[in-house]
Amino acid sequence: MFTVDELSTLPLFSKLGEKELEYLAGAVEDLHVIPGEYVAHEGDERFLAIVVEGETELTKLVNGVEQVIALRRPGEVGGEVPMTLGTPLPAGMRAVESSRVLKMTVEVYHTLVAMAPQISTIVGTAAMERMEMLTTATAQTVEPAIFVIGARLDQWAHDCDNFLHRNQIPYQRLDPDDPAAVALTGGPVTRYPVVVLRDGTQLVAPTMRAVATAAGLTVEPSRAHFDVVIVGGGPAGLTAAVNAASEGLQTAVIESFAPGGQAGTSTRIENYTGFPFGVSGDELASRALQQATRLGAEILVTRRVVGIDHAAMTVTLDGGDVLHTKSIILATGVEWRRLDIEGIDRFVGSGVYYGAARSDAGLVQGVDLYLIGAGNSAGQAAIYFSGHARSVTLLVRGESLAESMSHYLIEQIATKANIRVETRSEVVALHGDELLEAIDVIDRRTGSTSRRDATTLFVLIGAEAATDWLPPEIARDGHGFVLTGPDGLRAGQWAGDREPFALETSARGIFAVGDMRSGSVKRVAASVGEGGMAIAFVHSYLQLPSAGVAPRHLSASDRDDGVLDETA
Repeated sequence: MFTVDELSTLPLFSKLGEKELEYLAGAVEDLHVIPGEYVAHEGDERFLAIVVEGETELTKLVNGVEQVIALRRPGEVGGEVPMTLGTPLPAGMRAVESSRVLKMTVEVYHTLVAMAPQISTIVGTAAMERMEMLTTATAQTVEPAIFVIGARLDQWAHDCDNFLHRNQIPYQRLDPDDPAAVALTGGPVTRYPVVVLRDGTQLVAPTMRAVATAAGLTVEPSRAHFDVVIVGGGPAGLTAAVNAASEGLQTAVIESFAPGGQAGTSTRIENYTGFPFGVSGDELASRALQQATRLGAEILVTRRVVGIDHAAMTVTLDGGDVLHTKSIILATGVEWRRLDIEGIDRFVGSGVYYGAARSDAGLVQGVDLYLIGAGNSAGQAAIYFSGHARSVTLLVRGESLAESMSHYLIEQIATKANIRVETRSEVVALHGDELLEAIDVIDRRTGSTSRRDATTLFVLIGAEAATDWLPPEIARDGHGFVLTGPDGLRAGQWAGDREPFALETSARGIFAVGDMRSGSVKRVAASVGEGGMAIAFVHSYLQLPSAGVAPRHLSASDRDDGVLDETA
């Protein structure tokens, strides 16, 4: 708590009377932060901050990259702009060294201004000066770390776009005949795509792992032994990583493509608690990834698990790396169901796309887009792409959207003049040479088939479990989803001398969470909850004598801490 004498030494309060200082001493918050700890994050509710001891820096996301835009030293104020304009914080504040910061809420500020009107004038004047700094920061362009050169509809280039975007790597996409591309490569090349690094290094048709390595992402494990290995980096896996790492467990996340999973491709999630105006899947994944990494989890991308040895408790990665672990969490999610139409595979990446992400907006700019699906993912994509495409036609096999889509999405679709919904309709054929040119659509009511000019078709028709790679000790239901808890026990494969934990598979010490789990609720919030629960069960498992691990006492705060406390 600040004393009156301490407050009187701060420039903003130096001319206040005893009454005003006594009020502040009993009303402001006294924050002590360590190096790297955030006083506030960009977008948080506004407040006024004054650095009393130490040094802090203001940080802002500029084109997806966090940049330091200013420093605050003892006596200096932060938050004048949002306090004056009534907006959320335009920048975060992070401690450079151990610091002490005074935090004043909006209510306290207004009460102080009523007692001492000159405070408003001082803060308002400072806000005008700070506006120029913020304008300069947001006008900056980020120099790309990577240039991707390839045809717009090339499947590899499309995947690379998606990969770099979802892994938060600044990059620029160029067509082969773009003068800037020719300048980078030194002239035409014989084979595309080409990836050019900032230092001029050229990678011709590289693997995604080579791109990841060039971008500075982690592709090799730093150790051979972990407390928990999490297979899959979707909402459930990242939440498990956040909880495990925050409690001191050596944690590894193995992700075959990019963190976020299927949810990471959602263009808008409207029903996730804490985001009143919705949040994109990649933004949610980005926040969770930053949180897990900051807490010490090791995130390996472009790596695939090819084997699990339950007896030895090892996880084998493609490439031969073997990770020894005390527990395993399966969180691989699901894969998009493929459309069963003859010849469709030759158009995948060249006009046909499974799933839809915000980074796909460039593919639909100004075109007449066709989208197959009737679930929430299809509805979200239709709404988002309607702002880029000339028209969006949603092809629905059923009688209505109400059978499988949330009401709020149906209402939003109805307000979009360029979205058309065709029920009882299916795509039965595709046409084109190297690129998609047209589709045949059958109207199941009349039996008539019409040919439509179409260069872009997105398919979002549900998902399937991809669990064939799992060892036989892990029981699955008839559709391939992993059985856990009592369901796994009833499958008759449980060999333990106790009942399995609720999220434990039929193999002791191996847990399953999220969409891949049989009986799970296919919602992001549910996956997040299961990810947090899984770590509680992992701790309980590790305390068992059979696990061979010394018991670790967990306090109530360890158990009940927020699952994604920094993503909301």
